[in-house]
Amino acid sequence: MKLFPLILFFLFLFVQCVQSNPAVTADPDISDSQQIDQTDSLKIIDTSGMNILKRFNVPVGYKRVECVSQQFGYYLRNLPLKPAGSKVRYFDSTTKEKSNVYAAVVDLPIGKRDLHQCADAVMRLRAEYLWEQGRYDDIHFNYTSGFRAEYTRWMNGDRIAVEGNKVYYKKVAAPSNTPKDLWNFLEQVFTYCGTLSLSRELKPVEIRNIEPGDVFIKGGSPGHAVIVLDVAKHTETGKKIFLLGQSYMPAQEIQVLVNPMSPDMSPWYSEDFGQVLNTPEWTFFLNELKRF
Repeated sequence: MKLFPLILFFLFLFVQCVQSNPAVTADPDISDSQQIDQTDSLKIIDTSGMNILKRFNVPVGYKRVECVSQQFGYYLRNLPLKPAGSKVRYFDSTTKEKSNVYAAVVDLPIGKRDLHQCADAVMRLRAEYLWEQGRYDDIHFNYTSGFRAEYTRWMNGDRIAVEGNKVYYKKVAAPSNTPKDLWNFLEQVFTYCGTLSLSRELKPVEIRNIEPGDVFIKGGSPGHAVIVLDVAKHTETGKKIFLLGQSYMPAQEIQVLVNPMSPDMSPWYSEDFGQVLNTPEWTFFLNELKRF
């Protein structure tokens, strides 16, 4: 009979220990659904994926906006990526060691000159997409001076001469239309165009209408531009999230930016950022979202 109170005493101690052990009880401030969301958020980056679509999954509750194969968004979504963990390379082959800036590196060559910077990367992606679509007439950009550089003139053998304030075409080559021709055209565009000229060409767009291919851009010296690489929408609220890509100074490979303000959903950014969008190396305002 004396053993019974003793057994009850040890049972009481066992129950108290289990209840006080955080390893065997759920956090009372986190619901089951929240715990699942937190687990799934760790799967946003799939290191085995070798393009934008396969590398970056959308957070729980979101679905990518539809893009057909002829659209700019489809082209951007399928940009090739270097293996996970790769460093961004500058034009001189040195590396950008700022690991808190980018989540992935786009696997595209940038040439050997210090030209492929922020606005240049945006124009390059747009031009190469149009070239793949055979839309050569649409490949044109304005120099800061206002001169219109047209790829169709270039592919027909015309070259752009710059003499002081005078800019004009002159016939110097046989007609040709190869990837090398396009790149040579773009390198001249990179030389005489920038954020100021590009911002004048683009049209403002409201954040709620954001689409892949849109550009956050501040024209000037200094100025900066980042391109929207992908967009997803919440299946219930309709709110959008987006991925951003950039080049920078000195000329460097295009990189997918991390979201420094929301590490839990990085590299995705929410449209609900308010009046100021903070990216790792630049701050934009809400009214600086534009479109080709």
